[in-house]
Amino acid sequence: MTRSVYVTGIGRGDGRQVVELGVMELLTRQVDRVGIYRPMVHDTPDRIFELLRSRYRLVQDPATVFGMGYEEAAALQAEQGQEALTARLVEGYLRVAEDYETVLILGSDFAGTNLPAELGVNARLANECGASVLPVIGGRAQSAESVAAEVRNAHHAYTNLGCDVIAMVANRVDPAEVAEAAERLSRAPEVPVYVLPDEPALAAPTVAQIAETLGAEVLLGDDAGLARDALDFVFGGAMLPTFLPKLTPGCVVVTPGDRADLIIGSLAAHSAGSPPIAGVLLTLDERPGPDILALANRLAPGTPVLAVATGSFTTAAGLFTLDGKLGAGTPRKAETALGLFETHVDTAELTERLSVARSSRVTPMMFEHALLERARADKRRIVLPEGAEERILRAAEVLLRRGVCELTLLGEEDAVRKKAGDLGVALDDPGLQIVDPQTSPLRERFASLYAELRAHRGVTYELAYDVVADVSYFGTLMVQEGLADGMVSGAVHSTAATIRPAFEIIKTRPGAAIVSSVFFMCLADKVLVYGDCAVNPDPNAEQLADIAIQAAATAARFDVEPRIAMLSYSTGTSGSGADVDKVRAATELVRERRPELLVEGPIQYDAAVAPSVAATKMPGSAVAGQATVLVFPDLNTGNNTYKAVQRSAGAVAVGPVLQGLRKPVNDLSRGALVQDIVNTVAITAIQAQQGETV
Repeated sequence: MTRSVYVTGIGRGDGRQVVELGVMELLTRQVDRVGIYRPMVHDTPDRIFELLRSRYRLVQDPATVFGMGYEEAAALQAEQGQEALTARLVEGYLRVAEDYETVLILGSDFAGTNLPAELGVNARLANECGASVLPVIGGRAQSAESVAAEVRNAHHAYTNLGCDVIAMVANRVDPAEVAEAAERLSRAPEVPVYVLPDEPALAAPTVAQIAETLGAEVLLGDDAGLARDALDFVFGGAMLPTFLPKLTPGCVVVTPGDRADLIIGSLAAHSAGSPPIAGVLLTLDERPGPDILALANRLAPGTPVLAVATGSFTTAAGLFTLDGKLGAGTPRKAETALGLFETHVDTAELTERLSVARSSRVTPMMFEHALLERARADKRRIVLPEGAEERILRAAEVLLRRGVCELTLLGEEDAVRKKAGDLGVALDDPGLQIVDPQTSPLRERFASLYAELRAHRGVTYELAYDVVADVSYFGTLMVQEGLADGMVSGAVHSTAATIRPAFEIIKTRPGAAIVSSVFFMCLADKVLVYGDCAVNPDPNAEQLADIAIQAAATAARFDVEPRIAMLSYSTGTSGSGADVDKVRAATELVRERRPELLVEGPIQYDAAVAPSVAATKMPGSAVAGQATVLVFPDLNTGNNTYKAVQRSAGAVAVGPVLQGLRKPVNDLSRGALVQDIVNTVAITAIQAQQGETV
């Protein structure tokens, strides 16, 4: 039977998109296919559905998502009554429910809908769809007492109409009132009530939204600049010395287009990082000359400069009516919204109340969700040596906003903050620190430690003092000394530059013959573990056995039941030769050292993963056809195979994850995407939680 959740409200302006996104996040952690149904819609494409579709890789046909437009719904209710309206809307829901085991229903928005008794329409529809109801109550500009009263009234309204209310959310509550509101609501109503504070970054429009709303011409700026949040507006009219101190981080400077001094001064301040601004909006249909624009572009590349025809007063009136909107074009806001939801909602409790049975399949998204959830449960500090690299900064923002871990970025602080400002990335989280190895007081301590560790190689203190200024060595020493719990690097550095310091300083853990790597290959319906695809070019039988044993431990620690396939170009006894003999010998070593592990080899890839092939080539095997850990005979085979599967099968490859070190250090592919970095940092944090690497 389809399980449905109906997110609704009692009036406009409740910001429930945060809750809709948060509930979708919880559902996709449990279920591999979630359907969306919006009974009534203002316009299509609908921005919230587009956000959910892009973020959660939905393949649902948009034609099935929407019941009807509000105008049509109001006309149908007026002409034929609520029964006819409800019947039509339920028909739409049933079409979605036929194809999905769980459906998220997005209730009406109470904004210009012309529906009499709109709350009752939502309640009736939820009941007819058999959906549990999660009401959201807006608390902006209200006292804690008023918020509590609104929540109680909403609970009575929906329960009196027969709804199964599983929880409630008070959203956009004044941060100063959150604690008192939560205390008042802890006693009533009978269901959990979660209180979310008003978050300025969510209410702030992006520069792109400002340009669209005002019909502004974009004179300068790239996509990253246009995606910045406009946290404030500073209107320029004073002379530059008076004006500059009034700038605030993330502000949009609004000034007549003929004030070249304020334009250049604002962008120069941004370039210096004091403070980073969101952009410049020019009024009065005035535009600077080409020389001024060229200078502006050199001072702050990518920073938007917009122009409108209206004067300052009319422009201000338009700006102050703007409100930030979640959508597919605002992924950073989505991360902020999810961070807010996960911080203030007991997600374990709400998941239980949603009563959604966990799917037996593990999709890439479910695996990624599990990583973030496990890392968040026991926060660790991860050091990122490439602190000024764009992808690292964007990943850091996601990790901090989602509360996944604490971070240390290495690099010259002004350079890191300037780059973050150019990207519109916020670095104001208390869990973030920026350390410059060149000037850090730790440099002398680390030089002494490294000279002692490498004295047998003739390393002096003077040489060590130079070596430890390298970000990879400095980060590794932070991990060794317990100042960070793990390190992730490699977005711009080579694998050798990342792991050589770990070999020298952290070294292998007891029982590990070598350091090796695995990739988590997230296919459409399962997760496989590939090893070694990144470190050892041509392991011998002993090393291959060690890779297999470590890979099995890695798999088990990340909830993948290990069934090991030792891959070769032949299966069983069908082939011979040095390469096959190496795999056969490695398989026997695994069986001797770890008799409890399920292992098969030599075996070909198709026989390892395809039950139909296994039934012919290796019938009766406990591994063939259902292998989860695939160990390649050499780096050439492993690296090419993982990339071929990643590209041709659309698999998500998480890794490489290093195994065999005393403390966690992980390498990135230099082509790593932001989400790859987020996943690798989460894995590193989980390794650190376990006290040793896998």
